[in-house]
Amino acid sequence: MATVTLKGNPIHTSGDLPASGAKAPDFTLVKSDLSELKLSDLKGQKVVLNIFPSVDTPTCAQSVRTFNEKASGLDNTTVVCVSHDLPFAQARFCGAEGLDKVVTGSAFRSDFADSYGVKLVDGPLAGVTARAVVVIDESGEVSYSQLVSEVAEEPDYEGALKALG
Repeated sequence: MATVTLKGNPIHTSGDLPASGAKAPDFTLVKSDLSELKLSDLKGQKVVLNIFPSVDTPTCAQSVRTFNEKASGLDNTTVVCVSHDLPFAQARFCGAEGLDKVVTGSAFRSDFADSYGVKLVDGPLAGVTARAVVVIDESGEVSYSQLVSEVAEEPDYEGALKALG
């Protein structure tokens, strides 16, 4: 269990992010077309998991925009934006914003948040994901992870990009 804050108030996660060098847990997320996306589907690629509470908040929306712009143009790299938002909300947001370089993945019917230790277990956002970034290399190992200490702040984009090589 880790502790983060929301506007300075402590809240807890269900566990800890996978550490660098660890095998990334497989997952099943729901894409905007309601098909499933598994980590195993991305084998042989670098993967950036941009994890956040809801695309309908300013900081979360900005993280999707920023990763769409910065990381998605990299070779052999897939950016997956993960939240508990329904696939329809994720698709609406990306469509309205013209964001077509990221893949959305809804965790609404999976154990992703517990597997990655990012489920908020108390506070006003209990049940959704904390803000985090996990970079997974081509062999399926975690090369970078960041649990953002203040949920209302953006992640360290440059740290994630450096981990991509």
